[in-house]
Amino acid sequence: MASVCFYFQVHQPFRLRRYSIFDSDHNYFDEHKNAEICRKVAHKCYLPANRLMLKLIEQHEGRFRISYSITGVLLDQLEKYAPEVLSTFHALAHTGCVEFLSETYYHSLSFLYSRDEFAAQIEKHRNAMRNLFGQECRVFRNTELIYNNDLARFVSGLGFKGVLCEGADHVLGYRSPNFIHRPPNCDGTKLLLKNYSLSDDIAFRFSNRDWKEWPLTAEKFANWVSHVNGNGNVVNLFMDYETLGEHQWEDTGIFDFLEHLPGEVMKHPDNNFMTPSEVLETYEPVGEIDVPHMISWADTERDLSAWLGNAMQSNSLHELYRMEKLVKECGDEEVLEDWRKLQTSDHFYYMCTKWFADGDVHKYFNPYDSPYDSYINFMNVLDNLRGRCAPANASKSNVSDGAKVMQ
Repeated sequence: MASVCFYFQVHQPFRLRRYSIFDSDHNYFDEHKNAEICRKVAHKCYLPANRLMLKLIEQHEGRFRISYSITGVLLDQLEKYAPEVLSTFHALAHTGCVEFLSETYYHSLSFLYSRDEFAAQIEKHRNAMRNLFGQECRVFRNTELIYNNDLARFVSGLGFKGVLCEGADHVLGYRSPNFIHRPPNCDGTKLLLKNYSLSDDIAFRFSNRDWKEWPLTAEKFANWVSHVNGNGNVVNLFMDYETLGEHQWEDTGIFDFLEHLPGEVMKHPDNNFMTPSEVLETYEPVGEIDVPHMISWADTERDLSAWLGNAMQSNSLHELYRMEKLVKECGDEEVLEDWRKLQTSDHFYYMCTKWFADGDVHKYFNPYDSPYDSYINFMNVLDNLRGRCAPANASKSNVSDGAKVMQ
């Protein structure tokens, strides 16, 4: 049996506007640019892809099944700039063939810095999935597939039955990503490992005319999937949803490829499509995967260097999370919301100085001329946000002092 598990990450950040050290405006985000990009990606990707998914589910009478994790920051933008996209996600949810996964609402790196904030963002995202799509999330997907043993134990304690993880070679060794595994000392939680080779054939190599397998047809890819029969149980195809129509433009044939893929895959009688929860219910772990160090699905290194590879990134993240107590004691909901939007991982991705094999990826929708511009702009915003916390905390302190005097 080869069960194809299609998972799509759906995300766009709130991009910052150009912010000078002399700026005093508390509106940090570039509404014009965010609206423009959101609507552009909706037109090129979200709307045509969602309509195609609905067509395929109907055409194959529910045997085609998919999953998404949609970040809270994108949900907020869709509600404001492209509500028609939300209606198509609602339609997908009503088919019963689509699973929505949990993640941090703000697509943040909070697990690395604050477990309390991490848990709060997960709960906010779970509530959004309940309210919007009527689903109780059972499977967790951390930002950019950042994962280690500690994360598995933590989210297991939050009630999740499964976690998505990068099938990195240096972690798997001789083992295959096409089986379910379990993390150490974490009973009841299973790992779904990304088959990065087959995933990247679609996400990155599909339109590369220098690739020896170009052009990639649905029939050819379905044959690769069928080769897993007898050598695995599941083919986890994890990728950004923007692969469809944005990274791989419509004229590359990406939508035509996807339209024909389910039929080609299911020509083999042992093949099917499953959501992550269905995979976890169907297959038992074949062994344990020990991941003591952090991994991710980013870049060739599959580590955290895309967000923590230089001093600018490290400093900005440290300063951001150092403000947590100040922000939360402030009691200002607008300050809290801005602070959380600043946690979105893209802000630190723009500061990355790796411009080699992964350079084009880091330039995607990057609003800055250089990583240094990104760092300076971010720190100017952070400094202003810190100033907004001080008066509120001082006022609270004065009230407290006055109460002591009266006593």
